[in-house]
Amino acid sequence: MPITEVSKIWMDGELVDWHDATVHILTPTLHYGWGVFEGMRAYETPRGPAVFQHRAHMERLHRSARILQMEVPYSVDELMDATRELIRVNELPSCYIRPLVYLGYGEMGLNPLPSKVQVSIAVWPWGTYLGEEGLLNGVRGKVSSWRRIGANMIPTGAKAAGVYINSSLAKVEALKAGYEEAILLNEHGYVAEASGENVFVVKDGVLMTPPLSDGVLQGITRDTVIGFARDLDIPFTETRLLRQDLYLADEAFFTGTAAEVVPMRSVDEREIPAPGPITKQLQDLFFAVVKGKEPRYDALLDYVTG
Repeated sequence: MPITEVSKIWMDGELVDWHDATVHILTPTLHYGWGVFEGMRAYETPRGPAVFQHRAHMERLHRSARILQMEVPYSVDELMDATRELIRVNELPSCYIRPLVYLGYGEMGLNPLPSKVQVSIAVWPWGTYLGEEGLLNGVRGKVSSWRRIGANMIPTGAKAAGVYINSSLAKVEALKAGYEEAILLNEHGYVAEASGENVFVVKDGVLMTPPLSDGVLQGITRDTVIGFARDLDIPFTETRLLRQDLYLADEAFFTGTAAEVVPMRSVDEREIPAPGPITKQLQDLFFAVVKGKEPRYDALLDYVTG
């Protein structure tokens, strides 16, 4: 999906013009993938734009950086302030938000420690990642031939830039085969996650998702949906899932900041009812919450204008 340009990007404490937000070709992050990032959304609400789970995302950014031994030079609160300012300056009622912690120019090689850590935040209008049709009626998933990286190969708990070549390979394979999304199994053959989303299935009224120990990123939307399910008294468990559990699911869906909550209508040509009743219930609640229509969940929103 093409990027819609806006006026300003935040870089190391300053607002710079969109086309001036550049880095040197010899930044080690470009060569070795050494960096961490987040994806967030601000939604239009009756009280103006509000960032969904803002603090949780920025805290995860800091955790990811810590895993990679990168010391972020800005606190969580400072990054949140910068994001709100950026949305106001660009006058966006809703947007996607991409903070990036990366290594600056001046050092090269496989040792990242001497390099200066830098931070940027960009925002832009961005529609539904897997399409409006997918959001309503479900997307077609393909189990990828590429395995999800193991936690002792690269830390799967970090949202690290270089890790996503694994996801991109799976995504391209799925798209070229005519599917909308890829699902990766881990090194032991259990379901891990999609290329950019967590995976949920429903069987016999029980909502299930793989545990973090199976190479799953602890998604912010994943955790939110689990909380919704508990509030709605939907039976839930974290459990290992086999490929066949996807085929035999009564319902299945993806969660993620970009994708939001998206039903699966098939996996490897095995049809799944979409959206199923539990999926629809959770999806409806999610969109009511992010659009500021559920006061009991107001703490999940950070209003840009206070």
